Amino acid sequence: MTIEEMKQKKRELGYSNAMIAQISGVPLGTVQKIFSGTTTAPRYETLSALERILKPTPESRSPVSSADSSGSSRLGETEFSYAASGSAQSVPKKRPGEYTLEDYYALPDDQRAELIDGVLYDMATPTVTHQMIISHLHSCIYNHIFSKKGSCLPLFAPVGVQLDCDNKTMVEPDVVIVCDRTKVINRCIYGAPDFVAEVLSPSTKRKDMFLKLNKYMNAGVREYWMIDPMKKTVLVYDFEHDNYPQLYGFDASVPVSVLDGECIIDFSAMYEYIRFLYDDDGSQDDTGE
Repeated sequence: MTIEEMKQKKRELGYSNAMIAQISGVPLGTVQKIFSGTTTAPRYETLSALERILKPTPESRSPVSSADSSGSSRLGETEFSYAASGSAQSVPKKRPGEYTLEDYYALPDDQRAELIDGVLYDMATPTVTHQMIISHLHSCIYNHIFSKKGSCLPLFAPVGVQLDCDNKTMVEPDVVIVCDRTKVINRCIYGAPDFVAEVLSPSTKRKDMFLKLNKYMNAGVREYWMIDPMKKTVLVYDFEHDNYPQLYGFDASVPVSVLDGECIIDFSAMYEYIRFLYDDDGSQDDTGE
């Protein structure tokens, strides 16, 4: 991929230099020099890192990966593991894309997974940081809606979302807001929520940032947040107002657009609440979901 092709893709995606630096790990100054033309011959490693963001590899675009010798795939970003306890008996092995809701509901009760376009993704056990972030976010949203006597419903995982209203996809977002109550049935949320938030982790980052981003946008989700505990950032896609992406830090207050911007999440307060889980230098070793 040439630099000119990267520039074109950057414009198409609406990515800023800061956002590309944040996602790719390439220093912001280097990104600015490359896209301004100051640097004409970047290092191969730098170009590869940028290309992974602007032109996702087949692995990042597709949920399928090579299985190991035992017939199972790695967890999180890849295809469902047939070696999981009880799953081999409950779910017959199929080719990626052939799984349906029947297979999803046949999974053991202790087996968390998502079904996306006919592919099953095993889900790792969430970390304490992950759970505290979604608890804080849901509480803030719930308290705002309740105080306003609003009709929207804030929900948090695990709750199934039959995103496309077909038998090929059932996702489990971390936090959702549903303003059309007819979409909420006892079994799941049937259709696209108005708001979705996902807390990123190394095992789910690519799935959340590429695959699910496109799924949510195409299904009609109005607003999508990606919260990265390791980088302490919040990436906001306000699809309804064509205002995306917006990048915030854990020192910012972020308005929830689908609630008319009146509900504001103070991430600095949230970070103060969970910072004991971080090292003294503010970094975190987060290897779970």
